[in-house]
Formats: sequence, C-alpha cells, structure tokens
Amino acid sequence: MNGADFFSTPHRQRFSSSRALASGVSLIEVLVSVVVLSIGLLGVAAMQSIALRGGQSSLESSQAIIQTSAILEAMRANRLNAVAYNTAGMICVTPAAGGTLAQDDISNWIGSLKQTIGSGAADVTTCGQIAGCPAACVITVRWDDSRAGGGQNRTIATRTTI
Repeated sequence: MNGADFFSTPHRQRFSSSRALASGVSLIEVLVSVVVLSIGLLGVAAMQSIALRGGQSSLESSQAIIQTSAILEAMRANRLNAVAYNTAGMICVTPAAGGTLAQDDISNWIGSLKQTIGSGAADVTTCGQIAGCPAACVITVRWDDSRAGGGQNRTIATRTTI
C-alpha cells in the first residue's frame, strides 16, 4: 500500500481491523482493576482485624493492672491485717463473701477480675493470687488471652511492699 492508496482507502476499512483487535480490552482492564482493588480491600480488612485483637489484649492488660491496684489499695486501707490477704494459691473461683474484711476484699477482687477481664462469674480461666504480704507482696493475675490473639495463659505480676 503506497501513500496514494492509503488516502484513497475508505476510512472505515482502514481501522476496522484495529478495532477488532482492541474489542474487549477495556473489559479486561476493568476486571483486572476490580481484582487488584478487592485484594487491597481484603488486606485492609485483615489489618483492621489484627488491630482490634491487639486493642482487646491491651484493654485486658490495663484492666488487670487496674484491678491489681484496687486490691493493693484495699490492703493498704487494712494495713494491720495485710497478712490475711495472702492466698494459698491461684484463686479461679470467686470465694463466698463473709467473714473478715480481707476475705470480703478478695472475694470482690476476684469477682471484679472475672467481670472486667474474663467472661463473667462462671469464667474459670481468670485467676488471682496474693503472696508474701506485707513485706514483699506479689499480686498475680492470670487470664485466657487467646480471644485477643495472645497466649492461652497471660500473666501479670506486681511486686510491692505494704
């Protein structure tokens, strides 16, 4: 095809073959962009899920520290009987209230742990322990952190002197 033939060929005939090759290209581009966008949105959703689990774990840790401070303040208010706050081991079931002030405080403390960190009064994975008081108190809180993406037995221990 020389220059003269190019200008004499009808316009429609010259471009019909290139249109046949290009038909469907824009549809493929749209499909590819939808796939790329959906993969990106799935990544954003996964990051949000991880952030929520991390936030839950952080909340539970903060609640454990707050509850530890609460029992320490109760012990300081009853300083003369601080030795009565020592427990024989981990307490995982809320003890019955009644008896001494120390027993009532421990019962309230374990109940609060189960309400704020655990899943309620029936929870047996949230436990607390007090040892070594008044000279070298160690308050230990243990709970199941698997919902928040942590280990099954998460533990926080606080050491202080009354």
